Amino acid sequence: MSKTRSRSASVREDEELRLPRAPGVFRRFWARHPVFADVLIALLCLFLSLTPANRVDASLPDPVGQVLSVLVPVTVVAACATLLWRRRIPLLPFITSFVVEALFLFGTLPGGTPLALFTCYALAVYGSSRAAWIGFGIGAGSLMVVAASLSLSGAITFQVAINPVLNVVVLGLIGTLIGVNVGGRKRYLAAVIDRSRQLLVERDQQAQLAAAAERARIAREMHDIVSHSLTVVVALSEGAAATPDREQARAASSAAAATARSALTEMRSMLGVLRDDENPLPLAPLTAPSPHDTVAHAQRAGFPVTLVTVGAAVTLPAAVDHAVSRIVQEGVTNAMRHAPTATEIAVRVAHTPDEVRIEIVNDRAGGAVGTPGFGLRGLTERAAHVHGTIDYGPADGGGWVLRAALPIAPDSSEEKT
Repeated sequence: MSKTRSRSASVREDEELRLPRAPGVFRRFWARHPVFADVLIALLCLFLSLTPANRVDASLPDPVGQVLSVLVPVTVVAACATLLWRRRIPLLPFITSFVVEALFLFGTLPGGTPLALFTCYALAVYGSSRAAWIGFGIGAGSLMVVAASLSLSGAITFQVAINPVLNVVVLGLIGTLIGVNVGGRKRYLAAVIDRSRQLLVERDQQAQLAAAAERARIAREMHDIVSHSLTVVVALSEGAAATPDREQARAASSAAAATARSALTEMRSMLGVLRDDENPLPLAPLTAPSPHDTVAHAQRAGFPVTLVTVGAAVTLPAAVDHAVSRIVQEGVTNAMRHAPTATEIAVRVAHTPDEVRIEIVNDRAGGAVGTPGFGLRGLTERAAHVHGTIDYGPADGGGWVLRAALPIAPDSSEEKT
């Protein structure tokens, strides 16, 4: 397994966001021990609710009194137990708390339980503010209707009826208000943290895309430098080895050495930019040889390359000028490599106010179009980089032709990273 991991992977695994510590020792303790907090709250409610639950009115008839004397304590225990699920299912303890309050009315028990305080709070924090207010309104309203019905029918006294209602209204309102405030802040903070994580992941993705684009650009530059220079060096070396004339062989060897030194200089310049840790520089494209230089190098290697320039040369945007130079260089290099017996390699560069057109034709290389190599793929990327087009294939009557059209527009000079 690789030791280096992307930032997005580390964010997904352990969510490394430098958040401040929660204020307060007790708050941090409850946050770290949620199960202990839920058990403690359940036991506290059980202690405060079980004592009044055992005081069923003795004046009730025996069957009803006996049933309520068992049902009310059991329901209280069950309702307190549901508090252990208040974080996952907040609606369950909320409903059971109001059921307990209603049973207190039927059992004519004085007072109430603190369950409404904790269940309304839990519904607001772990559910939603809307659910908390709607639930509180329905629960309190239903309890009021039951209490009023029992009181008006004479089943219970007004004092017995009003105590659970006031208990639920006061404690439930307090729990809902506090829960809405805490829940709103909690959900807002969760949204902020989630957005921060998304930004970290997006930043990492953008960095990866930029790195991939830069690697592709560097690969194109390296290919153009090495491919053209080595093709010229090979041609000059073969010519020097084939000629019996020592002077011509010496001139060819000198030209090969000069070409190799030029390529080495370009390689060192690129590697120097990449390895400059103390003074990092923007990885701008290296200056490519002009079409005239490319043609001159090919002519020195003995290839019949000609250059025709049409139209008044204008100052091109940097990206377009670089693309023109590299397209001519790669086109001539391919013709030298794949059509060594060509009798003519014609390069034509036409300037217009709106675009630059390039055409490179040789009269030997031909055949079916196969899978493009690195050079042709790089030329396609270069043309697309400046919003241009390029096409290549067998020419009519034999040979091979490469054509490119590069627009001269303000946005075409913008270097993409």
